[in-house]
Amino acid sequence: MKLGARIFKTGLAVMLSLYLAIWLGLEPPMFAALASAIAVQPSLYRTFQTILEQIQANIIGAFLAVIFVMTFGHDPFVVGLVVVLAISIILKVKLEPTTIPLAIMTVIVIMESPADDFILFAAGRFGLILIGVLAAFIINLLFLPPKYETKLYHKLLSATEDINQWTMLLIRHAADHRALKKDLNRLEEKMVKLENIYLLYKEERNYFMKNKYGKARKVVLYRQMLVTAKKALFVLKNLEKRTEELNLLPEETHQKFEKQLQYLTSYHDRILLRYIGRTHTNHSDELIEKMNAGKEELMSYYISLQTQPCIDYNQWLHLLPAVSQMIEYQEQLEHLDHLVESFFTYHQEENEVKIREREED
Repeated sequence: MKLGARIFKTGLAVMLSLYLAIWLGLEPPMFAALASAIAVQPSLYRTFQTILEQIQANIIGAFLAVIFVMTFGHDPFVVGLVVVLAISIILKVKLEPTTIPLAIMTVIVIMESPADDFILFAAGRFGLILIGVLAAFIINLLFLPPKYETKLYHKLLSATEDINQWTMLLIRHAADHRALKKDLNRLEEKMVKLENIYLLYKEERNYFMKNKYGKARKVVLYRQMLVTAKKALFVLKNLEKRTEELNLLPEETHQKFEKQLQYLTSYHDRILLRYIGRTHTNHSDELIEKMNAGKEELMSYYISLQTQPCIDYNQWLHLLPAVSQMIEYQEQLEHLDHLVESFFTYHQEENEVKIREREED
């Protein structure tokens, strides 16, 4: 099992918050530790983005807790009512939903068992929560976040390889359909995780003007990589739904499908490898010519099949969306290839690819 950067940051934030609370003489320090564990963020940008909103949410929770304890006491019903009101106000003023757990914690620790001098008691508890938030903020600043570009690229490459392998196994009648259906669900989940990593990468800030525009170009490029991977998965899902029709195709038709899919998946792999400098442009030119010729040949041949007795019209109609998705997949690949070509052709002094070797998850 590998421990990630966020796990270490959480542990350090808890430790720092405990030391600060003990040093300041605030009791019990465990409330500061709990607050720091909740407040740790995955990126430096989100740290700056959420620190003020976390403080605002805590003030809302603390204010409501003090008012309601002094007015209605601290019965469980009152605590629950204050929690509902705090969440409603946070959502109403459009603070980050991630601040809600901290606000709820503030309400509970203040309303837990108020002492005789309640204002000082509430101020002490509120101070503990702020110490936890401050400790998490300091740790997020001092310890650099993970490099999301490397993680994003390798996960995109891995997902694409899995999709392409299943696509070729399916069109060659070599896929185990139970395993494929199970893996399709995994690949769908993988795409959701890729979206989250992409957002974290997009949020990473560059503090030097030289890197700013290069980063903006890479954000566009990775967005297209993600779109293209999703389109490849959509092609696979379309083919999987039409397995029976594919099995009934005439041999010549099936070979044209297989050949074109081989061109598309190979082209996709080469684009991703070219981005990290493992292939050259001239190696792809011949493949692109074959792929374009294959598209024209497949389309012309498939349209001619409509009137042929070797295939039922309903079967022909049912397979048409799969052919359409293959064409759209090729268009997305061509757009991605154009972006990669532009990235390495223009502004070379600003465009730098920093991909480390693949790390184990």
